Amino acid sequence: MLEINTLRQSKEIVIKGLAKRNLHAEKILDEILKKDSEWRGAKTEMEVISAKLNQLSKIIGEYFQQGKQKEADELKNETGELKMRESELKLHVEELDIQISNLMYSLPNIPNELVKQGKSAEDNEIIFEKGEAPLYNFDPLPHWDLVKKYNLIDFELGVKVTGAGFPFYIGKGAKLQRALIQFFLDEAEKEGYTEYIAPFMVNEASATGTGQLPDKEGQMYHSPTDDFYLIPTAEVPLTNIYRDVVFPSEDFSIKLTGYTPCFRREAGSYGKDVRGLNRLHQFDKVEIVRIEHPSNTARALDEMVEYVKKLLEKLGLQFRILRLCGGDMGFASALTYDFEVYSAAQQKWLEVSSVSRFDTFQSNRLKLRFKTADKKTQLCHTLNGSALALPRILASILENFQDQNGIQIPEVLHKYLTFSRID
Repeated sequence: MLEINTLRQSKEIVIKGLAKRNLHAEKILDEILKKDSEWRGAKTEMEVISAKLNQLSKIIGEYFQQGKQKEADELKNETGELKMRESELKLHVEELDIQISNLMYSLPNIPNELVKQGKSAEDNEIIFEKGEAPLYNFDPLPHWDLVKKYNLIDFELGVKVTGAGFPFYIGKGAKLQRALIQFFLDEAEKEGYTEYIAPFMVNEASATGTGQLPDKEGQMYHSPTDDFYLIPTAEVPLTNIYRDVVFPSEDFSIKLTGYTPCFRREAGSYGKDVRGLNRLHQFDKVEIVRIEHPSNTARALDEMVEYVKKLLEKLGLQFRILRLCGGDMGFASALTYDFEVYSAAQQKWLEVSSVSRFDTFQSNRLKLRFKTADKKTQLCHTLNGSALALPRILASILENFQDQNGIQIPEVLHKYLTFSRID
């Protein structure tokens, strides 16, 4: 959530920033600031009345001690009227607070200065590319045919037991999936990330804290009886570890990682672009999360981008990095880099990671702060990234490392497996 002080002090900057997302925000900002002015006026009046009531209470006590019953009773009548007005103002302030919060929740984050205006993925900037597509002397199979041929994944069985988008991983397919997860976790540990096994369900406060609610409410699986949400990413529980936390000093840098299954309804997704592993309702992912001092955010983001690059290089996959335009960025993000691997059999790029900085957008909702040297509180900055999402990585490995007789496993995974090929 944006900070109200930013709107008060820099309205034109906010309007210009949100225009990168193709959002014309002047009308809603005016509405927020109008209600904010009304809120501040009512709160000031309430505080004045409260102070006066305290003063009158002392005088009434003195009158009673002095035996001035009449004077005390007159003041008690006056305090009754003031208390009624104070109660009215309190309700009004609370109502305005809710209205302002709801309006603020509807505003996405302001894009970083590096983000250019754009409407869709076609306007994203390619900033890095490495590797070459494999050359075949045969017709390569897409992964949905390969997994059927070698009995690695059963999509139809998943449909029977649950529904589309919930596949079964079988035999070497399950082992390869597990090897990838362990490889990603081991690499994260080497990079200084502390591993957590987090809950797979969160409460509404947690989903709101990281920006999934109310923006992605229709995309999350919800258990209404307990009012819990199945997590769309480990980012949600990991970041919420620090909800309502105030670090006692400016000396902090938190690095977290965790493997979880992820659950996304992906409403409206259909067609050839969601075939096989390309888009699932349940999938595995290793996430990295950082909580940083604002002065370290840019460096932390660069380090996370470099880290994901190394993972893809070690797997030997062709990949590219895109800086997302305003129209393609996530609701909470200030700056996002997407990683895409090339699927040679499908002849298309597949997104496998998003690495983002959120600045104070999440921490303002989370009330995640630190104490400055002069003992004031300031909001922390949060960042996260996929390192990595499994389905499309697995799809690319199967497709890009196939030959006419089977599939060669990337060398970096051999120590996690009892086989180096799938035949």
